[in-house]
Amino acid sequence: MTAPQRTAAAGTSGGAGPARQGGQPHGQTATAGRSLDLVLLAIAVSGVSLSAPLIASTAAPALAIAFWRNAMAVGVLTPVALWRHRSELRSIGRRALAMSVLAGLVLALHFGLWLPSLNMTSVATSTALVTTTPIWTTLILRARGHRPPGMVWAGTALAVVGVVLLTGIDLSTDTRALAGDALALGAGMAAAGYVLLGAEVRRTASTTAYTYVCYGTTAVALLAVCLVSGSALGGWDGRTWLKIAALTVAAQLLGHSLINRVVRGLGPSTTSTAILLETPGAALVAAVWLGQRPPVAAYPALAVILAGLALVVLADRRKAS
Repeated sequence: MTAPQRTAAAGTSGGAGPARQGGQPHGQTATAGRSLDLVLLAIAVSGVSLSAPLIASTAAPALAIAFWRNAMAVGVLTPVALWRHRSELRSIGRRALAMSVLAGLVLALHFGLWLPSLNMTSVATSTALVTTTPIWTTLILRARGHRPPGMVWAGTALAVVGVVLLTGIDLSTDTRALAGDALALGAGMAAAGYVLLGAEVRRTASTTAYTYVCYGTTAVALLAVCLVSGSALGGWDGRTWLKIAALTVAAQLLGHSLINRVVRGLGPSTTSTAILLETPGAALVAAVWLGQRPPVAAYPALAVILAGLALVVLADRRKAS
């Protein structure tokens, strides 16, 4: 059982016996909570699937978009965080605070590496490399002493194969393309660190407190990068700002925030594997919204990714039982 799962189990059980919460047996409560987490995870994946089509249709620099989606999210969260979570923010432990800040820096690193890679190598290759996140998540968990079941390894590999089936991967010998490939791979590693740090912080901190500190840190870091690189932060028309606002709501508040919410109960392996569904999800959204016909491989790739995710979820459920 992973650390987040142990915490979730401890949080729903009062002892070794058949503890009850709200008049329901512990087993039923845990099953209901996991089912809710899976529903929220599906909503989160749907939210982040809107990210690529929105960014593609937004006439603004990519890093500026990344900054504003985090800054706007902080603006939305501020009233809630200061009204309902003020005491928690004041008393948050040094370790939780430090790890939340670190998660924000790692998330900024993910954006800072991946978005430039899209202009250096092919979009297909960049997408395939950045979605190696669950591989790095599983390897990091193994290095920390966890022993992921064989089904987790098999499910992770199958899900990644599904993404490669959809996007393809065409490694080039061109120096610039190779640099872009390296950036995309680094972004995938950074995403794994972000998920794992979030799982750790969420053992003791609420979703709102954690995301507030994390997004705030990400926004400050990306603002610094934009200022240093000379990336424009404004001067766009109303439609551009509207799309950035939509991106904030869909990909940041519903996407990343719900991922931060469910990672405590579902664990980092299931959560990071599910994020792979963003790739076929974005293709289907682009087909409906932008009129871009999805590739022939979109539907079988979706089935392969879902099969891999099912293996990971089943393995985590067996381990938790």
